[in-house]
Amino acid sequence: MVLTIREHCFEWGQRTYLMGVLNVTPDSFSDGGDFYTLSAALAQARAMVASGVDIIDIGGQSTRPGAEQISLNEEINRVLPVLRLLRTESQIPISIDTTRSEVAKAAVEEGADIVNDISGGTFDPEMLPTVSSLNVSIILMHIRGNPQNMQQMTDYQDLMGEIVDFLTQQIAAAIDAGIDRQNIIIDPGIGFAKNYEHNLEILRRLPELRQLNCPILVGASRKSFIGRILNQSDPKARVWGTAAACCAAIFSGADILRVHDVKEMRNVSLVADAIFR
Repeated sequence: MVLTIREHCFEWGQRTYLMGVLNVTPDSFSDGGDFYTLSAALAQARAMVASGVDIIDIGGQSTRPGAEQISLNEEINRVLPVLRLLRTESQIPISIDTTRSEVAKAAVEEGADIVNDISGGTFDPEMLPTVSSLNVSIILMHIRGNPQNMQQMTDYQDLMGEIVDFLTQQIAAAIDAGIDRQNIIIDPGIGFAKNYEHNLEILRRLPELRQLNCPILVGASRKSFIGRILNQSDPKARVWGTAAACCAAIFSGADILRVHDVKEMRNVSLVADAIFR
C-alpha cells in the first residue's frame, strides 16, 4: 500500500517513517511548556524537519494520565497559529492530535493532512464523518476510558484480542462513514489504559495487528514503562531506552514511530531498517 501526502510518498513496509511530537501545551508529560510559545514551537518544528522527520504531529490538549480537558477555543488557539506559520514555510505532512471534530476541521482548513485521534473516533460522534468530508487520513488509536480515568481501566482478559476487536470495529465505522481504507492508520495505544506489563506485551505481539491490513503507528517515546526499566524519572533522559523500544517496534513491523527525539530515532530507524527490512 502507498499513501501520498503533498508529494511525500509513504510506501508501507519499505522503511520506517517518523512522526515528530510537537506539544503546544504547558502540561504534557514529556516536554510540557518547552514549546508552548509560538516561536519555540516553530523552532522545534524546523529542527525536526532538518533532522529528517516525515510527519509533524501538533497537539494542544495534553493526554497524559490525569490531564484535564481544556476548552474548544483554547485548543484551537494553541494549535492553529503554529500550524498556519509552519505551513507557510514547509510542505511537510502535518497531523493534528485531537479528539474534537471542530479542531480537526479547523486544522485541516489551515493545512493539516492527518487527524490523530487517541479515542479512535469514539469521543466525538462527528469525528469520522468530518474526516470523511475532509478527505484526509486518520489515525485510530485504542484506548479505554479517557485521560482522566484510563489508568484505572487496565483489567484485560485478553489484551491483544481486545485491541484487535476495538480497532476492527473502528476501522469498519470509519469505512462506513466514507473514509477510504488507504487513509486509515492504526495505533495500539501504548500507555493509554495499559500498565507496564501490557506495554511490553504490545511490543512483543505487534505482528498480530497485521491482520487488520492497515499501517501501524507505535508511540513508545519517553513513556513511563521505559522510565521504570531504567529507573529514570525524567522523561527527557529516556532517549536510549526509547531507542531500544523503537528498534523492537521496527522488528515487530511498525510503519510509523511517534517520537520526541527525531535526530536520534532517525539513526535508530536507518540501522534497524537495514537489518530487518
